[in-house]
Amino acid sequence: MRAGTTDPAAPPAGPTPGFPVTIDHAFGSTTIEAPPRRIVALGFNEADFVLALGVQPVGVRDFIGSFDEDNRAWARELMTGPPPEKVGGEQIDFEKIAGLQPDLIMGVYSFMERSDYDKLTRIAPTVAAPSAETTTTWQEQTRTTGRALGRTGEAEALVTSVEQRFADASAAHPAFAGRTIAVALVQDAANTYVLEPTDLRAQFFTDLGFVNSAHTGPISPEQYGLLDEDVLVVLGAEQASMESSPVFAQVPVVREGRTFYTGAFTSEFNGALGYGSPLSLPYALDLAVPQLATVTQAPATG
Repeated sequence: MRAGTTDPAAPPAGPTPGFPVTIDHAFGSTTIEAPPRRIVALGFNEADFVLALGVQPVGVRDFIGSFDEDNRAWARELMTGPPPEKVGGEQIDFEKIAGLQPDLIMGVYSFMERSDYDKLTRIAPTVAAPSAETTTTWQEQTRTTGRALGRTGEAEALVTSVEQRFADASAAHPAFAGRTIAVALVQDAANTYVLEPTDLRAQFFTDLGFVNSAHTGPISPEQYGLLDEDVLVVLGAEQASMESSPVFAQVPVVREGRTFYTGAFTSEFNGALGYGSPLSLPYALDLAVPQLATVTQAPATG
């Protein structure tokens, strides 16, 4: 589902539920008195959620890292008008945010601290993550954004549409169901981290029917054997560089061709997976499902 964008200075078009609306979050609650016109998308992936509901933000957070988020393919046609201002990367640029005169700051995926929230609320109504203890799913983030923008119906339809994409992919590939999978994030030659099932990037694969590996957390090159599941996904590294390690190359899941290499962090798939939005996830499915189907069909010889 894709909606057209609007002028950031104009109210969102179409029907909206009644305002004011109050949204509970980790730091209390925020009341939005009227449909917002100038939105700062402070979360690292927040711009996608605003764009998906038809609004062009006036300010966005730098995604950080090497991925070229300004030209991300899944959102390109929705980014109309002047490019939004960058309002910080690792650190929040409060002065720049204030200069944009927002009437809403969306920070569901911003990892803001209470002190950040207190500063931001002096600029404009600010929505933080629903909970400080648990990770916010893309479904929750979509629904929260929908409430804040007065577009609850559109948000619910968007969630249903993307969930159906996962269901259709799972149904088309029953071999995914129940297969164990290790999703390994390669930070450098000496540092690999196997994602926990609570990680949103790992959930992309479990939502397709895979079962997350029981072995999670950091592993050294000497422990590459812990990656030997039915399927291995390698995030952030190329096949040649990984298989230059004799220890890695001899792990059965690698030796038998049951490994999906997603490439460097600059790749479109890694960017889409990192954004984890209702715009990027269908794009990631189109890239990943054929690769996963191939490696799942590779025979395990023990």
